[in-house]
Order: sequence, then C-alpha cells, then structure tokens
Amino acid sequence: MNDTRNPVLVEIVRGDLVESRHAGAVAIADAQGRLVLALGDVERPIYPRSAIKALQALPLIESGAADAFGLDAEELAVACASHSGDTIHVAAVRRLLGKAGLDESYLACGAHWPVSETAMESLLRAVKRPQAIHNNCSGKHAGMLATAIHLGLSPKGYERVDHPVQIAIAAILSELCGIELDRAHAGIDGCSVPTFALPLSALARGFARFGTGEELSPSRANAALRLMQACFAAPVLVAGEGRFDTLVLQGLAPQAFVKGGAEGVHCGVLPELGLGFALKIDDGAKRADERTVAELLATLLPKARTVLAGQLQGEIRNWRGLKVGRLAASAELQEAAASLATPRRPSGRAAR
Repeated sequence: MNDTRNPVLVEIVRGDLVESRHAGAVAIADAQGRLVLALGDVERPIYPRSAIKALQALPLIESGAADAFGLDAEELAVACASHSGDTIHVAAVRRLLGKAGLDESYLACGAHWPVSETAMESLLRAVKRPQAIHNNCSGKHAGMLATAIHLGLSPKGYERVDHPVQIAIAAILSELCGIELDRAHAGIDGCSVPTFALPLSALARGFARFGTGEELSPSRANAALRLMQACFAAPVLVAGEGRFDTLVLQGLAPQAFVKGGAEGVHCGVLPELGLGFALKIDDGAKRADERTVAELLATLLPKARTVLAGQLQGEIRNWRGLKVGRLAASAELQEAAASLATPRRPSGRAAR
C-alpha cells in the first residue's frame, strides 16, 4: 500500500486554534487524462460510492429504456440522485418504477431514515418506519430496474455484480475512466450494488469525458448530455433543498455538474473548461469534501464566489446560533487553487 501522506485540505478553526484537520487528495484532468492539478496521492484507488451515480445511469439512456418508458427530466434526475427522501423524491421514484411496470417492493437498496428532517418527522408523526423508497439511492435502483425490464432481463438480483445491468455499468466505468476495473477488489456499496476502486486521476478523466463528450461515441456523448441536462433542469431531485449539490446545480448550471458520495468523495465536471475533478477526504468527512469543492469552483468559475458565498465563508454556529468557528480551506489548498489560472479548454468538441 502506498504510504504517501495526503496534505491537509480543510481546517476547523475555533477561537484562535485549529481544532480539527481533514487531509485528502484532489485530481483535476481533461478528457485525455492530462492532469491540471494533482494534490496528494491521486493514483491510490478509492471507492467512488455515490459520486458516480450519473455514470451508473448511462445504461438507462443507452439501452433505450428512458425513451421506451417516457421518462421525464425529474425521473432521470432522481436516477442520478442521492436524494433527501422528501415527498417530491419519493413521488419521482414511484413514477419511474411505475412506468417500468414495477413497484417499490423490487428495490434492493434497503431502508434508512430520510436525509430530510421534514420527511423523517412526517414518518415519525405517522408512526411509520422508513421503507426502501426513502433510501437516498432508491432512484438509482429504480433506473437499474427499468433498464433490466426494458432489456427483457429478470429484475431479481439486478444489484448483484454478475447481473447484466451491473456488468454493463462496469464496462462503461472502465471505458469512461480509461482503466481496467479490478473485479477482485470490488466492494459492496451501502445500497448493495457493486462499487469498484478507481484512482482519483482516472475518475477525473472519466468525468471530463462524461461532461464534454470528448473521447466518447456520439450516442454515449448524447446520453451523458441528456442526464446532465435533466439534473440541471431538476436540481432539487438530485439532492434536496439547501443541500450542496443542489445549490451548485441551481446556481452554476451549465458551467458545473457535481455529485458527492459517501466517505468524503466528490466528483464533477466543468464542461466549458473541459475539466473533470475527483477528490477524497481521508477521514470521510462530508463537510470537508464540500468545502474543498467550493474552493475549487470559486477559483475556476468566478460566478461561484457569489453562488457559494455561504459555503466559502464556512461559519460554524453553536446550538444558540452564535458564531463559534469556521470551516476553512487550508493554506496548501488555497495555494493549489490559486495556481489554477483559468485554463483554456482543450481542442476537440465545443462546449455543449
């Protein structure tokens, strides 16, 4: 195992002391895999978790399932989502399943309490337990099920690594990221589908290709564009009100597409710059991965300083609402971000 120590990216400051530190690694690359930024160990394989849901949704378009079932932007967006479990999310997942002739009993993602406090409180008041449809991954699973049904495959076991839908997804990840997946080191995600370890450098390249269409066949480029446009059209379906990914999609579309995952992973693409990025926080802290993304976006996209002003300020308040600290980009992250003079977009397909 590589023992390279990753730099501190984010610090928690309280009073005049740095109270906590979050180390991690960041890769920014173009569609050919040329690294614009490599901060920390970007070649160590990591599990991308939910950060690649939009990539996992490509078979839903490429198989013809989305057209056959007449899926709209909300239904495509929720297929790419880590949603909050609010009424709007649950309804979209049910519509997606219903169009494929299925119901939520087919979902293999397991149940957890909704991310949304409002949705959780609603269940508690009704003395109900959460169901699989409240799982933040239920939209992704619904998309996989719809793909299986359209292809005439059994929906049973669609989440298993040897199911044709998962085999197709693995092939797409390999092709997009330009790397052979090591099936011997595949893990199982929190929602029971396979998760393959990939270096951040390869993930950054894959997202650059996904967001620009470069190095892709016309049909795959169009499928990727369609998914991104759906997420831009229905950003609340991708995460939820007030959540980081939704704020970015609402305020920076079509300049930035981002998606976070568990254990401090975040990926995305800046289509007009032709760049994809991927990062991992060593201790898995979501607060640190979102703060890192905010710093990078603010450097590369001037508009982001306004859209993400609250995230960049990083105020930490106590239970009385008093400001007691801040979430700050480390000096090393700030220096690396400052070195990113706005790059010229690589030659190839024009910004879409």
